[in-house]
Amino acid sequence: MGPRQSGPDQPADNRPEEAGQPGQSAQQTEAEKETERRNLRRLQMMVDMVLSVLSQDPDLTRPEALEMIANCKNAALAMFPDKEFAFDLIYRPRLHRVVNERFRLN
Repeated sequence: MGPRQSGPDQPADNRPEEAGQPGQSAQQTEAEKETERRNLRRLQMMVDMVLSVLSQDPDLTRPEALEMIANCKNAALAMFPDKEFAFDLIYRPRLHRVVNERFRLN
């Protein structure tokens, strides 16, 4: 076979490593992905626990509930810096909905 050429049915680059990158970077990327997955599981568990306390603690006051939400957000931003918009879009409505249902002002 002659020099490697890419055609329509053959990918242009099917080498395991890209040119100029050491083999270690693939492992680092996988380690970073695992860290992100672990942090995401921790965040989901934390939000679930906060939701549970918000809805079940009979002695919880509204200011304490709002403080818990703020602390949850701070912890989330410590794990995922620069993702405040994502937190506000995904988790904030759920947390505030529980607080508003529980402390409905009549």
